[in-house]
Amino acid sequence: MSSPSSPPAKTFQGWVAHDATSPLTFTTFSPKPFTDIDVEIAVSHCGICGTDIHTLRSGWAPTDYPCVVGHEIVGTVERVGSGVATLASSTESRKIRVGDRVGIGAQSMSCLRPDCEACADSQESYCPRMTGTYNGRYSDKSKSYGGFATHWRGPAHFVFRIPDALPSAEAAPLLCGGVTVFAPLHKYGAGPGKTVGIVGIGGLGHMGILFARALGADRVVAISRSSSKRTDALQGLGADAFIATDEDKGWGRQHSRSLDIIISTVSGPGMPFGTYLRLLKRNGTFVQVGAPEDALPPLKAFSLIQNGVKVTGSNIGSPDDIRAMLQLAAEKRVLPWIQKRPMADINAALVDMHAGKARFRYVLQNGDAQAKL
Repeated sequence: MSSPSSPPAKTFQGWVAHDATSPLTFTTFSPKPFTDIDVEIAVSHCGICGTDIHTLRSGWAPTDYPCVVGHEIVGTVERVGSGVATLASSTESRKIRVGDRVGIGAQSMSCLRPDCEACADSQESYCPRMTGTYNGRYSDKSKSYGGFATHWRGPAHFVFRIPDALPSAEAAPLLCGGVTVFAPLHKYGAGPGKTVGIVGIGGLGHMGILFARALGADRVVAISRSSSKRTDALQGLGADAFIATDEDKGWGRQHSRSLDIIISTVSGPGMPFGTYLRLLKRNGTFVQVGAPEDALPPLKAFSLIQNGVKVTGSNIGSPDDIRAMLQLAAEKRVLPWIQKRPMADINAALVDMHAGKARFRYVLQNGDAQAKL
């Protein structure tokens, strides 16, 4: 472990993308300059998120190569900036110290200005000056780099202590995928007396079922195109019902006006958007969290008008959302279904992830295989 008084490292080692088509290469890169509000961690685990694949191939927009992705990071603090203890967010329960086990999600900075409506409301993930954990730029124009690496460095405001009850590998996917579904479930009241539908039973969707149950929803309905994940959803994850939209005839009519909230983790031109809205009760809410590269299908006005439903979206959660989610996950033992892969196996793991082989989330771990490189 490096001493807090020793000079910060000028370079880190990680799995670097240099373009949209070549495999990642294990090499050095230059992290942001270490400042008094930063921390530095030794990465032990990092989940693979769909965002990683979109970014690596410049799917949403041109990526700022070279790039190190990975924003479901867990590791041990090795360095703490001199100003971290005096940050406004550093109450005793939130203080970060050398040796702490911590996590970082998809955001590593926002403007944090009192005149910023989002930051002032503790909704930093909606700040117009948000910096992503990777493929972003800080105010000094230095690049942000992610967790497919041996170390990570960034602002302490977006670093979170991991509760003792959560294993590191299982905690990693919670930091992006978990909070992405937890935040809208919590915001729109997915608790006792409410019925919840989760569209897409994959990396995000399976955590949506787990959190809807943990929040106390009366009924959770898993929705997928085929029945291939029916057993997982009902017997493993705890859903109360399952709808296979490509197989169950008349499912829109049969389940009409039965759900208060729908969380959609998927999208595509053929998505039965209007029929999903038919499942909502009066004044129900449809929340889109999945962000594929293609557009949502068209929607007829009467799908909204006839039942007064709301269609909205939700970004990654705020720091307060992440803390609340971690606390609930620790109390209720919300553990994502993961498969561990060596960090050195990253290129093969990305191929498998893109092919839909994960059940339901891959988590990379540093260890002997990495040390030999």
